[in-house]
Amino acid sequence: MLWSGSSPLSVMRSSMWGFLLFAGVAWLAVGWSVLRLEPADVVAVAGPVIFFGALCEVVRALAGTRTWWVNASMAVLFAATGVVVLLDRDSTYTTPASLVGWFLLVRGAVDVAVAAINRGSDRTWGLMVSLGVLQVGLGFYASGPLARTADPVIITLGALAVLRAVADLVTGLRLREVVAARPEILRLPPEREAGVAGYAAGMADFDDQPARHQAESDEPVAEEVSR
Repeated sequence: MLWSGSSPLSVMRSSMWGFLLFAGVAWLAVGWSVLRLEPADVVAVAGPVIFFGALCEVVRALAGTRTWWVNASMAVLFAATGVVVLLDRDSTYTTPASLVGWFLLVRGAVDVAVAAINRGSDRTWGLMVSLGVLQVGLGFYASGPLARTADPVIITLGALAVLRAVADLVTGLRLREVVAARPEILRLPPEREAGVAGYAAGMADFDDQPARHQAESDEPVAEEVSR
């Protein structure tokens, strides 16, 4: 069945690009705010940042793409990760840095995989692959022994927010473009469009035939009356 745009789910999906743009702007605000934090506040902020990442995955899942189930699964995974960060009572930065690195590794790997799948239909796939590779590299850094103090964790969280801002902004604008182009789905190929036009013209001629026959049968009567 062709998409008609009349179902509530279609209407909801068509508005998701606005939420993704909002998420991109929010990620930029998060990145700017994190870079200005005091070291003592980093552990308390890492959990909410990951929770926000889980919320963005929910929005992506509701957008109705082919990989919605991947986004839904990551939303659950990241929410559990955020809970672990908030419940951890370790006084060092080891656990937050490791879990932020885990978030980046998973999110970056999925970005690369999805972009590779969509390389034939999405012209932004190269950018998404680049963002995914950067996230994976940043995740390796955050999970390693170098990110065990406050400053590396702050820089990692700020870079995470900037990369996710670019990804969500690009995805939101691409989704908006797809939604605007959806009326194109209702267009037929040229040969079928010509066939449908010919069929419609034939039906119109058939509908006009009774009136034409009636007019022809009335002409002799009119001539007899005139005589």
